[in-house]
Amino acid sequence: MKLLRTIRFDQSDEHVFEKAAGSDEWAVPGGFAFAGMAREAITGKTRQAFANGFLSLESFGRSTFATVAEIGNDDYGKMTEALAAHFCEAHGAPDVESALPVAHEEMDFVAGLVADAPINTVFTLRRFHDDNGEIREEFRTVTPPREPLHTRIWDVADE
Repeated sequence: MKLLRTIRFDQSDEHVFEKAAGSDEWAVPGGFAFAGMAREAITGKTRQAFANGFLSLESFGRSTFATVAEIGNDDYGKMTEALAAHFCEAHGAPDVESALPVAHEEMDFVAGLVADAPINTVFTLRRFHDDNGEIREEFRTVTPPREPLHTRIWDVADE
């Protein structure tokens, strides 16, 4: 089975998110965190997390990029339970048992999203309010350039 893992190309997430995810943490989109927020309250670093932050299932920080990786059944179960516990701690779910079906739904959504993507495919997320005020998410993959971006200015030669 496949899921998303956070990936960091540089330290920019440390500056744009209130809490940045570490590298190589399992992740979901995490748009549910903004469901009860008024549009006007989504400002600053919260706005950045809303606009394009994946939610880590380990540190519960945010990441701009996530990559497709294989996950075993045991880890998938542990991450589902961690998400259910997060629903209780951060979002008011009454107990883990009640939160588990919703956590499974979120995890299954991500697994379905990446099922046909090759391992190491990089995903980005764009989250926005539509004309009716509903939260929408768009996912894109990052395609590496096929040609060098710069001209070589020197070569290394054995002497």
